[in-house]
Amino acid sequence: MVRVTSRMTPALLLLAGALAIPAAASAQKFTVQKYDIKGEGGTDYLTAEPGTGRVFVSRGSHVMVVDGLTGKVIGDITDTPGMHGIALASKEGFGFTTNGGDSTLTMFDLKDLHVIKKVHAGVNRLDGIMYDDFSKTILSINHSTPDGTAVVVDAKTGDVKGKVVLSANAPEGGVSDGKGKIFINIENKNSIDVIDAKTWTKTATWDISPCDGPTGIAMDRKTNRLFVGCSGTSVVVDASNGKVVAQIKNGSGVDAIGWDQSEKLLYIPAGQGDGTVTVVHEDSPDKYTTVATVPTFKGAKTIAVDDVKHMVYLFQPEFGPAPAPDPNAPAPAAGRGGRGPRGPMVAAWFIAIKH
Repeated sequence: MVRVTSRMTPALLLLAGALAIPAAASAQKFTVQKYDIKGEGGTDYLTAEPGTGRVFVSRGSHVMVVDGLTGKVIGDITDTPGMHGIALASKEGFGFTTNGGDSTLTMFDLKDLHVIKKVHAGVNRLDGIMYDDFSKTILSINHSTPDGTAVVVDAKTGDVKGKVVLSANAPEGGVSDGKGKIFINIENKNSIDVIDAKTWTKTATWDISPCDGPTGIAMDRKTNRLFVGCSGTSVVVDASNGKVVAQIKNGSGVDAIGWDQSEKLLYIPAGQGDGTVTVVHEDSPDKYTTVATVPTFKGAKTIAVDDVKHMVYLFQPEFGPAPAPDPNAPAPAAGRGGRGPRGPMVAAWFIAIKH
């Protein structure tokens, strides 16, 4: 592992000093540290374990467990093919991953990280994942076909308890209000599905325009507000009726959102452009002030918040130039959404924001 200081970009070096915060929030400063944790595999989500400093980072076929204060790799969970996300059921003592490669969830022990079992979801294209403290369940949120689904798993036993059919096949993040309602973003419909955690049925679908492509979601349970990460303009939604009560300007390429309850700070990562995190203070349930735009790293679009230690984490591999094509070979398929082939990985940046 390499802790980067002298090789930080000029923007990050400038950021390391105090950032002026408007009067809406108390004066704070944000500092950024980057660590090359190396390892193999791409990435999707990462998850922080509040209070312990451990951060679980998805790496395609395994999970790297990182000490968030030092950037040191302290564990690895293997055999998670095509994995996307990690959810922690801390009271039950277990963690779970969503493995798109074999349509399973890996259940592991939080104490020593050993794998308990593979849970067969019964659907394809597993993606997001969340813990519901009301029902004490894990929900695998799936881009399954023909309909999107949420598979419900008992967080203590790993047994599948049920399945909810969603309104479209591109569900993303989910969050619980702790009282029996679960809210799941539907990316391709610009909407939120509302799930009853007592009956495991979808009870409503809310249009959340002007949000475009809702991905990450978080919640302030005290004010009953949902925070929905969207490209360009994120939104705040009243969780009692689905009404959009505020809009927040941010960068593009958002794939997650983070919330620090006691600090009342919202973190919106944008991976496109040079890569930034928009930091927003909740002044009141319907009023929000942007207090900083923190440079991170190009492509870093998912985020995790430890709201006990008040640390924020991102992860993004860095790739070198793509190899020059053979002029005598047929043109390769575009792949990767039309972006063409990618160069070799040259670093794996674990990024910590402290304030």
